[in-house]
Amino acid sequence: MVRRVLSLHSGRISVAVLAVIAFLAVVGPLLAPQDPLATSANTLAGPSGTHWLGTDNLGRDVLSRLLDGSRVSVLGSLEVALMALVVGAIPGILSVYLGRVFEWLTLRLADTLVALPFLLFAVAVTALLGNGIAQAMFVTGVLVSPLFYRVSRAATLAVARSQYVEAAVVSGASLGWIVRRHVWVKVLPPVAVTFAQTVGVGFVIVSSLTFLGIGVAPPAPTWGGLLASDLGYLSYQPWAPFVPAGLIMATVWASNLLADAIRDVSGAAGRVLLDDRKVLAR
Repeated sequence: MVRRVLSLHSGRISVAVLAVIAFLAVVGPLLAPQDPLATSANTLAGPSGTHWLGTDNLGRDVLSRLLDGSRVSVLGSLEVALMALVVGAIPGILSVYLGRVFEWLTLRLADTLVALPFLLFAVAVTALLGNGIAQAMFVTGVLVSPLFYRVSRAATLAVARSQYVEAAVVSGASLGWIVRRHVWVKVLPPVAVTFAQTVGVGFVIVSSLTFLGIGVAPPAPTWGGLLASDLGYLSYQPWAPFVPAGLIMATVWASNLLADAIRDVSGAAGRVLLDDRKVLAR
């Protein structure tokens, strides 16, 4: 699938953009030219040879803070996607095979999670467990998991009705073997599409929470936190919000573009949407 994705123009662009973002997340803090937490009297300065993107209201180098904050922003979005994948996809697959009771319970739980406002819930959990990005993203990933649950369940339902899976059941194959050998291969493409989309969604969520000061305590830099502080000084630096906002938009756009490329090469989206309508109609 990777080669087929890279054969598409959109796939190559999305992978290139995400590779740059991943590079910033890995080595960005090491590339920061100055201490991102060091303050100075040179406040709200414009771009110069010393400060390529200027300084903020406390005299801190904006470029250094952007590079240092890239790791938290990227890892937070990946935590949301991975948590949603584990919490949503596995029960979605098993709900087809573990009987009506498990199916009913997981469906009701998914409906409940969809109804919960993730922002208010994340605020409540961080107030209870402490203002940390790991706690906030853990809760957010659980609240996003119904998306994976419905996609994986819809894809599994289509596979479970196929003749070769029924033949495997009749021959006495175990549930684990059937899932590994037959189900997961068919479920993987729509789950990969959903994962790529969820990374973009997670990035928006991380940026929104840190924009509000949730998950990361100042003065730790994040792209959402930088955007929030820049908006308070638009009259002095009207250009400042464009850099963190552009990085956020580029990451989300590339994630969605990659999801479209995976969908195009796998042809899974149409089947999943059709099966999802069947699931919702049951």
